[in-house]
Amino acid sequence: MAEITVTTKDKVYSVYISQNALSERAERLVSELSRFSHVFVMTDANVAEAHMAKMNDLLAPLEKVTYYVTPAGEGAKTFSVYEDAMTKAIEIGLDRKSVLLAFGGGVIGDLGGFVAATYMRGIAFYQIPTTVLAHDSAVGGKVAINHPLGKNMVGNFYQPEAVIYDTSLLETLSEREMRSGFAELVKHALIQDPALLAELMAAYKTSNDLYTVDLTNYLARGIEIKSEIVSQDETEQGIRAYLNFGHTMGHAIEAYGEFGKWLHGESIMFGMVYALDMSEQVMGLSFDKEALLTWLTGLGYDVRMPANLDFAVLLENMKHDKKTTFNEITMILLEEIGKPKIQKVSDAVIEETFRRVSQEEQE
Repeated sequence: MAEITVTTKDKVYSVYISQNALSERAERLVSELSRFSHVFVMTDANVAEAHMAKMNDLLAPLEKVTYYVTPAGEGAKTFSVYEDAMTKAIEIGLDRKSVLLAFGGGVIGDLGGFVAATYMRGIAFYQIPTTVLAHDSAVGGKVAINHPLGKNMVGNFYQPEAVIYDTSLLETLSEREMRSGFAELVKHALIQDPALLAELMAAYKTSNDLYTVDLTNYLARGIEIKSEIVSQDETEQGIRAYLNFGHTMGHAIEAYGEFGKWLHGESIMFGMVYALDMSEQVMGLSFDKEALLTWLTGLGYDVRMPANLDFAVLLENMKHDKKTTFNEITMILLEEIGKPKIQKVSDAVIEETFRRVSQEEQE
């Protein structure tokens, strides 16, 4: 089992990743959890159906365990679900010596982490990811819920006690969910590791390969990349923004679809294709983009900008993005593959790129 250390200003913790991480860490985890007065497990309806039995078996030795099950999907990251979870925590008597387990994908990690960060001004929590997407979101301490005007607009930086990533849990994911998460792995390769990108392109040719070719080592490399960046810039004052490659336009598209029409990774893939085009025009990026797009299409991604998007709405969404300051939009662009740069761009460049990408896809 791989162990990756994440070092931040306030906490050092481990990410444990293997195909059987829960079984391999079971005895140690139960011992750690026994120190807490109450274990509050947050999960969603899909994960509960697929994996609740495994969690029940794991936590059987503990006396006080309560489950809270949210709706599946991005719709769980709302004020109403957050309030309901807090109400449940108060009703069952969680105290400051309680612990929360975020058992699910990125949504549960974000929501559960935010509940943990704000309940009684903060209780301990563990990330137990169940999706490919969560290899990115479970590491680094960003926790949040959405606002109708913007994704992750209400949140905090709050690090977990540990991350336990059992990749056997990925087997139950739908093809669409697998691709959504894999998009973040592609992002890590594009911003930091050209060799990883080449390895991914060689190992994964079709969507079926996402199930038959073990992802564990590649996910571990993605986590290492994020850990290296977070360790240098925990609260995104500088280079942590590199991890937002594709996210400025991607989040705008996700909000345009009311956080339901497109999955997070699908939206980010649109955003990365858009950012690559802008990188070519603004930064002089030179690489075989067509080969990348052909590969992505073979994996089942739609790399074309969705039809009939209202640019004015997208621009407004982008200006609500957390990275926008003084009403100036900040993009993460690439000078080379593996060499990102934080770049302020004008509304005119934002629109010009949108029109060019949209036109290219119509031709």
